[in-house]
Amino acid sequence: MTEPKFLTTEELHAGLAAIRQSPENNGELKLIVRRPQINAREILTEAELSIEDGLVGDNWKHRPSSRTADGSPHPEMQINIINWRAITLIAQDESRLHLAGDQLFLDMNLSKENLPAGTTLAIGSAILEITSQPHTGCKKFVERFGLDAMKFVNSELGRELQLRGINARVVQSGIIRTGDRAIKL
Repeated sequence: MTEPKFLTTEELHAGLAAIRQSPENNGELKLIVRRPQINAREILTEAELSIEDGLVGDNWKHRPSSRTADGSPHPEMQINIINWRAITLIAQDESRLHLAGDQLFLDMNLSKENLPAGTTLAIGSAILEITSQPHTGCKKFVERFGLDAMKFVNSELGRELQLRGINARVVQSGIIRTGDRAIKL
């Protein structure tokens, strides 16, 4: 197996024009990834989102959080969403996209301007609310995509465009499928 190619800062910035063309509304759910346990991934074509469980079968409900006083799962970090165009650029190979660790991959503008905290999104029969919890690159992101990629997503521009992604919580349970539209309500 060949080692993945990590892009340089310059190569990542060269891809910004394509990322900025992401739809502001009427986006598309391109990939659903369930994390049944740490470092395990299941790529799904259909999933259930639940107010209580987030993505049903995902380990969010059992994953401790450093952002809660008691270490319990953070209710505003149930669902992690990443921009499809950004992670496609960063990963360089569709077989590596799931390594980002996010559950939903949307072809949609996730910027703070387009999807501020409190915005609701309908996907399939589910409704999600974007939360104010930041989603940032971590040690695993660096291992999988390189230090330049983490610096890129965590830069001032990267944070404004929310290139590492956004957090959301389920406010209406429902079924989602790849190809579903993501509509701002």
